[in-house]
Amino acid sequence: MKRILAAGITTLILTSPAMAANTRIGVTMALFDDNFLTNVREAMAAQAKTMPGVEIKFEDAQADIGRQINQVQNFIAEGVSAIIVNPADTSATRSITKMVEQAGVPLVYVNRGPDQKKLPENVAVVVSDSVVAGRLQMQALADCMGGKGNVAIMLGELASNATAERTAGNKEIIAKFPEIKVVEEQTANYQRSQAINLMTNWIATGTKIDAVAANNDEMAIGALIAMKQAGIDPEKVCVGGIDATADALARMHAGDLDVTVFQDAKGQGRGAVEAAVKLANKEKQDQMVLIPYELVTKDNVASYEGK
Repeated sequence: MKRILAAGITTLILTSPAMAANTRIGVTMALFDDNFLTNVREAMAAQAKTMPGVEIKFEDAQADIGRQINQVQNFIAEGVSAIIVNPADTSATRSITKMVEQAGVPLVYVNRGPDQKKLPENVAVVVSDSVVAGRLQMQALADCMGGKGNVAIMLGELASNATAERTAGNKEIIAKFPEIKVVEEQTANYQRSQAINLMTNWIATGTKIDAVAANNDEMAIGALIAMKQAGIDPEKVCVGGIDATADALARMHAGDLDVTVFQDAKGQGRGAVEAAVKLANKEKQDQMVLIPYELVTKDNVASYEGK
């Protein structure tokens, strides 16, 4: 009788619609304390709520690749249905991919792509083409400069492929303008506070800077703050960021920021969760999902508010 009862309970558990539909997704983010990545994370959470039976758990790697690898290992041990990774260091993604592949767990990289071209079938990438972002930003800055002058490039995290790609896009455009010269190029790690310090140091050298091309909005805002602290009128320097965060759009409305490039945080977040669920359910999913960038200037800034 006990054996029959146990078998009945087991059958009930296995055939319960709620249990069968349950999809658990583990997400490790490079950093919680980042405006853009916060938007991506919130979009993932919102998308998961619209999908019956989908549960999502977030972990903060705090920009530490060792911590992120441990988080991935913990997700595997917990038996999640799929894992989403926003890499803290894109050069370490090979080990993450191998680890997850061996465990047989679907994997989705979001916002920052992996540092490898060939990926297993159960791995998807949801990103935007950062080279395009760099081109759009620098072309607008070149126009703002009148095609000549000194530009300073603020780099993001050196371990991020987005940093290299956005800067490469900047330099493709700069190469078309013989009278534009790169006079400074240093990292502020995508952080506003570090950008304030970096811009303050550049100003202290006395080097004339006609434009600042920052790899993201947070650093562009940091540059603007430093200029104001030094008594420099932001309207006399062309400043550009990337991401089109709410803070950046507000600075553009105020007349300080000249250009940013809209990176669709909500689109990336939604796309990552949709891809993870499809892979978990063994449904067809494109391995590469590109979310397009769009140029934002003072002329069209109003149309990007709330996006």
